Amino acid sequence: MQDSQNTGIKPASRRGFFIGAATAGAAAVAVTSLPNMAETPVAAVVPSLPPPPENGGGYSLSEHVKRYYATTSA
Repeated sequence: MQDSQNTGIKPASRRGFFIGAATAGAAAVAVTSLPNMAETPVAAVVPSLPPPPENGGGYSLSEHVKRYYATTSA
């Protein structure tokens, strides 16, 4: 009978088992979800943005902004 130290074979460890199981699980999830992702059109995923203001701007002096300015003035 040979000793594992003499042959260079490492004994199995729990850490290696769990790393392998996690990798296999992640691969299984990726394989099963990949066909579903390919069917989703890109335009449905990206929300449409509101049109920009015609006269420029878009900034408004709200109460939140006023409180921020009050905290920055010493």
